[in-house]
Amino acid sequence: MQYPNELKYSKDHEWLRIVDGEAYIGITAFAQSELGDIVFVDIEALEEDLDIEEVFGTVEAVKTVSDLFMPVSGKIVAVNERIENEPELINNDPYGEGWIIKIRIKDLDELQLLLDAEDYIKLIE
Repeated sequence: MQYPNELKYSKDHEWLRIVDGEAYIGITAFAQSELGDIVFVDIEALEEDLDIEEVFGTVEAVKTVSDLFMPVSGKIVAVNERIENEPELINNDPYGEGWIIKIRIKDLDELQLLLDAEDYIKLIE
């Protein structure tokens, strides 16, 4: 499995890519492989301000349903509309087309609480 070095990772298996003060968030390759085939994603927090580790939605897979947690505090400014009709994008391209939400980061200092790729790999081994 791949864990891109330019991303930050949470202990809850979300990844974060920062672009111009905003961040794209999805679940890691490890998380999607553990869940199995993803069949539905439910995000009801669009335009909401959420704190770090708050639930922002759920992912439903063949095996189970799993909560999605905010890796940092912020306001959800976009939801990936493609995953509504193509939830398998999360399985097929978890770090690209399978992103789930985009947020405006509230506190950049919280980024220091996240893991780099090397530390995330140690967490899941």
